Order: sequence, then C-alpha cells, then structure tokens
Amino acid sequence: MKLHQLIAQYVAFRKSLGAKFECNETVLRIFSRVIGKCRNLPNVKPREVAAFLNGRGPLTRNWHKKYIVLRSFFRYAVSRGYLSTSPLPTTVPKLPERYKPYIYSQEELRRLLGHTATAQTRRFQMEAYTFRTLLLLLYGAGLRVSEALSLNLDDVDLQEAVLGIRHTKFFKTRLVPLGSELNGVMKEYAKQRKATGHSQDGDAPFFVSTLGTRLGRRLLERNFQRLRTQAGVCREDGARYQPRLHDLRHAAAVHRLTAWYREGKDVQRLLPLLSTYLGHVDLVSTQLYLTMTPELLHEASKRFSKYVFGEGDHD
Repeated sequence: MKLHQLIAQYVAFRKSLGAKFECNETVLRIFSRVIGKCRNLPNVKPREVAAFLNGRGPLTRNWHKKYIVLRSFFRYAVSRGYLSTSPLPTTVPKLPERYKPYIYSQEELRRLLGHTATAQTRRFQMEAYTFRTLLLLLYGAGLRVSEALSLNLDDVDLQEAVLGIRHTKFFKTRLVPLGSELNGVMKEYAKQRKATGHSQDGDAPFFVSTLGTRLGRRLLERNFQRLRTQAGVCREDGARYQPRLHDLRHAAAVHRLTAWYREGKDVQRLLPLLSTYLGHVDLVSTQLYLTMTPELLHEASKRFSKYVFGEGDHD
C-alpha cells in the first residue's frame, strides 16, 4: 500500500472513533510529503524516519510530539499486516528542558521602553510610539502577543477603559479593564494614530504599521529582538533562548503576585481573578507563576513564616 493511502485510512479510522485528530493529521501529511506520498510503505527506511524526526535544527520537544504521532500510525500499520516491524528509532532521546520564562526586572523594562525611539531602521515598519504602546500594553494588561495584534478599533473602548479580547488561545472572549495610566497611554496612541491618517473604521486594526496594515507577529518579534539587543537585556543563566516578547506577560503576572504578597493581600483568593484576567483555561496555569522567581518565593516564604510562627520580617 502507498504511504498516503494508509495515512488517509488511518486518519479516517481515528476520526471515526471521535478523536480530535487535526494536529496529528497535519504531522502525518507533512511526513508523507517529506518521505514521498507514493512510496510503498515497506520501502520507508528507518534512516528516513529518523531524519524526519530530527529535522534540521537542535533537538526540541517537537521531536517527541512527532514520534508519538508516528508511533501510533506504525502500530496501526503493523497490527493490520501492512508492515512486519516499525521503522521508528528504538532509542528515544531525553526530553530537552522546558523553556524557562524570563522575568524582566523593572530596570530592564525601563531600558526597553527607553530604546524604542532609537531602534528604528528603514525595515522597522513601525512608529516608535506604536512600539512603545504595544510593549506597555503587553506588560500592563498581561496580554498574549496575538491578542494585542488582533485588536480592532471596535474592541478598544477607551472611554470605559476596557478591551474586548475576542481571538483568544482557547476561543474564549473576555473583557480586560485598563488602569488609568495605561488607558492614558492608549488614548495618546489613538490620537497619534488618527493624526497620521490611518483608517478609523471599526473593523480596522488598532495597532498598525507605517503602511496602515495590521502588524504581523514576525515583524514585531524581529523588531523586539533588535530592541532587546540595543537595550542590553539578555539572559545570564546559560539558558539557550534569549528573553522573548511573550515573557512580558509572564513578568506582568509575577510582578503582580509579588506585589500582592508584599501588600499582605490574600493571594489564594485573588489568584482566580488573575487567572480570569489573563484568560487562562484553568487555575493550574496561573499557579505556575507562583514558583517562577526567587523574589516571589522569598515573599511567599515570609508570609508562610509569619502565619505559622508569628514571625515578622527577617530579611
């Protein structure tokens, strides 16, 4: 049997069982295209399968995601007599360490914002005030990058100081209130945006490039890496990845939790509110922030000692 034929048969079988199989199907379609759709299944070589799993870059967790999809597929093929043995590697490499979010310090945030005006180039395609407003919104409201870039004018109510987030990671809609200072920044951007002559239609993108088009994530990420380099913000813990734009959201959550501990607030009671504000699908996702920085753990430890032993501050 041809590879693409068995993949189609396997996908139909899994979907008939009620499985949500879109992501797995995509992996199998790519595998078929890389190996050759019309290859006879017994002619698929282990070295070819290994090359597909390894890809071109360093080992990532994606290796294991592809491996799990192919493992189920080849088990299906063997169980129905299309193969005698699976061509998958017999040795599975150890999972690489999960990415550790970078929590920006207040000083680093100031440096980033301070360099938005000097990070411009001809290929930047973004006004300095647009870039600065975006960074402040990502940190101040803890938005995902995709949520900020998806905002239309109708989603931004600056009179009521609230955003309507409609295109979320988990297909949920939520309202995000803005603090007075952040709302003031957004109002100033809206004035400059209007003065520049960009569209005022309700379905027009709120954040626009110099050409008036919706900002793309790739452009924003590239500009941010240039900004981060100019501002001298980098990891010093030996981790492979440098600080990301998305880490502004992590920093916002951790800084808020740290502030609550210092103010003596009931963090466990407030945690569900933070979870809703961030648009998390469950509380477990938000609780991960509780272990992210030594500073936050220190504040939690002080709270615990005071509660259990009646101790005061003992820095």
